[in-house]
Amino acid sequence: MLKSIDKINFEKRNGIIPVIVQDIKTKDILMLGYANREALSKTVETGNAYFWSTSHNRLWMKGEESGNIQPVEKILVDCDSDALLYLVDSAKPVCHTGNRSCFHNELAV
Repeated sequence: MLKSIDKINFEKRNGIIPVIVQDIKTKDILMLGYANREALSKTVETGNAYFWSTSHNRLWMKGEESGNIQPVEKILVDCDSDALLYLVDSAKPVCHTGNRSCFHNELAV
């Protein structure tokens, strides 16, 4: 068990790491976002999912505009300490389109 944010390898990808968001009950994958040290610190501090917006270059809380806040129940760190999994109790849609998950478009294979 990692006991410190200082053990997370933010430097590998210029200060940001990928964050997968998964529903803790259904196991549905809900979204992919990115976190820097500040976003992860705010998530740990508040219990709500925070991310670093790579397109707007700013910190944001998931649901700050839509009201679809994502309470984080658990944070898992991958084996290289350079990616995170937020397990959330998601009662509301996550995607800005209104879909429950951002992964709702199927690619033909």
